[in-house]
Amino acid sequence: MKKIFRIILKTLKWLLIALAAVIVIFLVVRFIGQKIYNRTPEGGINEEMYVDINGTKQWISIYGQDRDNPVLLYLHGGPGSSTSTYDYAFTRKWSDVYTVVTWDQRNCGKSYSADQNDTVLTYDLMMSDGLEMTKYLLDYLGKEKLTLLGHSWGSYFGCNLVLAYPEYYECYIGTGQLVDFYQNEIAFKEEAIQWAGDDEESKRLIEKLNINDFSTEYFAARNALMEKYGYHMFADGTDYSLIAAQVFNPYYSLGDFYKFFNSDLSVYEEFLGSDEFNKFSLLGRTDYQVPYYNINGDKDYQTNYLIAQDYFESVNAPRKNMYIMENTTHGLLESKSEEFSAILHEIAQREH
Repeated sequence: MKKIFRIILKTLKWLLIALAAVIVIFLVVRFIGQKIYNRTPEGGINEEMYVDINGTKQWISIYGQDRDNPVLLYLHGGPGSSTSTYDYAFTRKWSDVYTVVTWDQRNCGKSYSADQNDTVLTYDLMMSDGLEMTKYLLDYLGKEKLTLLGHSWGSYFGCNLVLAYPEYYECYIGTGQLVDFYQNEIAFKEEAIQWAGDDEESKRLIEKLNINDFSTEYFAARNALMEKYGYHMFADGTDYSLIAAQVFNPYYSLGDFYKFFNSDLSVYEEFLGSDEFNKFSLLGRTDYQVPYYNINGDKDYQTNYLIAQDYFESVNAPRKNMYIMENTTHGLLESKSEEFSAILHEIAQREH
């Protein structure tokens, strides 16, 4: 019995040594990777900071290979779905033609703070945040105007900013373009009915799609349908490793990851189903004073690409162009970041 006990102790000892070795190797590799990705390009910029915006601290990163390049502000989706755990991996692919700013909008990502969980999000508050951040960046980087690139909710947000304050923007680029939330959800339900056919399980999920009640159950059913029929955000996979991007993220400590994955985003859930969110609708608002571009996937039913195409046709702008990425769903920034980057370079060449 004592012999067995000694064997067990010895085995546990070696398991703990092996585990400690794995952890040490992981931390060393992570440290080296972070140092590499934290380098500042010669003549360029690589910074992160918290900016005081309407009484809150909101986090941004700024990366570019040439300080003289035009500035592009990337607006993540959601609302409240920060991508800062990995988005440097795709935004840096644009850094030779733009100084790219990524922004964790209020109370999400690295901007999250539990003391904001009682804040009621409104159209005016979000628009004020966008305007204040824009003004800050123009002053900090010494520019007169910047380009906005919005994905999903960010496209909704971005269009509203450009329509309201065109004097601060030189170009608008929308991807996964949202036009009207209610119209989008009605179209999704109609598509889902076509996918389902006579499938009883799918029919039960569709019954949970109550357009007047955007509950947790609603979005769970919606996501299950997209997953089942191959239209979910990452249905196309990714053309780089999301895991490696997070491991080597130069802006995230392990504590930052813990805070990120334990954030309470209920304020955004309430915002999504509110009348305030509906104020962002673009229906009937088609006159843009800046060039208007869209990059959408032809399998994107999370933000219906057909609605985005119809809206594009009605847009009046100094210049406009629609790019359709084939066999691509809503996660085009991650699934086909190289193809997306090539399109963005084409737009940059056209505009500058």
